[in-house]
Amino acid sequence: IGEPAYRARQLFDWFWARGAEDFGAMSDLPGKLREELTRRYTAGLPEVADEARGGDGTVKLLLELSDGARVETVLMPGGDYDAACVSTMAGCDLGCAFCATGTLGKTRDLAAHEIAAQVLLLKKISAKLRNVVFMGMGEPLLNYEATLGAVGLLTGPMGFGARRITVSTAGVVPGIKRLAGEPQRIKLAVSLNAPDDARRSELMPLNKKWPLTGLLAACREYYDKTGRRVTFEYVLVGGFNDSEADARALVRLLAKIPHKLNLIAYNPVEGLPFRPPTPEAIDAFLAEARRGAYAAGIRHSRGTDIAAACGQLMLKGGDSSSRD
Repeated sequence: IGEPAYRARQLFDWFWARGAEDFGAMSDLPGKLREELTRRYTAGLPEVADEARGGDGTVKLLLELSDGARVETVLMPGGDYDAACVSTMAGCDLGCAFCATGTLGKTRDLAAHEIAAQVLLLKKISAKLRNVVFMGMGEPLLNYEATLGAVGLLTGPMGFGARRITVSTAGVVPGIKRLAGEPQRIKLAVSLNAPDDARRSELMPLNKKWPLTGLLAACREYYDKTGRRVTFEYVLVGGFNDSEADARALVRLLAKIPHKLNLIAYNPVEGLPFRPPTPEAIDAFLAEARRGAYAAGIRHSRGTDIAAACGQLMLKGGDSSSRD
């Protein structure tokens, strides 16, 4: 709009540090600029359509955007610092078999400011918010420009370090390769969930387009270019991918890629034919993984008492595009 660059910094100070939701309140901006901004843009944050708070401190918000599309965002407690789990799409069309969001379909991609706005909302809840994970609704690397635009907002005016931002993907190989060339050295997480193509394709249809061989080659390329270990997320589904033999196969699969392995017990979704692993199966899998993985641990599910897995609050409240 023809204003000097420092005006952008002023705007972000109002939004981020002061929590402003009205251009008229930005007293250090010229009156004519405030009027022009009000005429051309909407300053308010998305409306909170529903909210759930868990006993472990997890807060899940169902947000309604300006066009009625709905997304979820989650504040995840983490001791000294909290994390924001943000969505990049309203719904998702990848159709992962174990995911509640996959049953909703996709309404649309989010814009960069709509992604960043989720962090602004969660900052109002927690002053300890320091980390951001792109692990909510949607596939970040299939909405690449908006995802990187949001990263730019977070690492620029909003002051997050690149090391505190993680982008999670279901395995979009071209996006991983592209991300490896970006100047921002953010973290990469890959949702793996099976040690072979047959079962991974059963859980994640995207694997038929980008099978494990190409996916792991892209992950190795990411490490070679950035020097950053890839985090592999592995959801343990009871009786499906949680045996000790599966753990050994996974160790062999990842042997040539410096990585961290996060094991996650499946969070049940009503109507889906999957069950969590037993505690004994988790312990046995972890023990096998630790014998060969670079680093392996359990990522405990947050908000199980409030259905905090992706898409569950949406399913409770309706579809991804309307209150009705």
